Amino acid sequence: MQIRVNQADASGVILSAPLDPNINHRDSVFGGSLSALAILSAWTYLHRELSVLEYEVRLVIQRNSMEYAEPALGRFAAKVEPVAESEWERFIRMLERKGKGRITVQSRLFEVETDTPLGVFEGQFVAVWV
Repeated sequence: MQIRVNQADASGVILSAPLDPNINHRDSVFGGSLSALAILSAWTYLHRELSVLEYEVRLVIQRNSMEYAEPALGRFAAKVEPVAESEWERFIRMLERKGKGRITVQSRLFEVETDTPLGVFEGQFVAVWV
């Protein structure tokens, strides 16, 4: 997929990938590549935030949905912004009390050059102490 990390800090995560290795028979990005990038961006966001807290957890996706808006015709990216503080606190509280926490993360897909919205991903992730 040739994924590149464009940003991974406290303000969020942006991952991107080029068209060529992800192209389908319609000369646009394969839907599976869009979905994979969105999942990876959300997972990266959570992994980074939990690492900052020095939490050693196994982080897996439990379920997700993906809405595609437009075909991607060039370099595409997935952006995750921080979840609401109240949701993060609930997630951490559950993880600390029960040894397992669930949280929903959203990622927005867009075409890099044109900033065209391509879709929205929403995934529920589970963290369990290692």
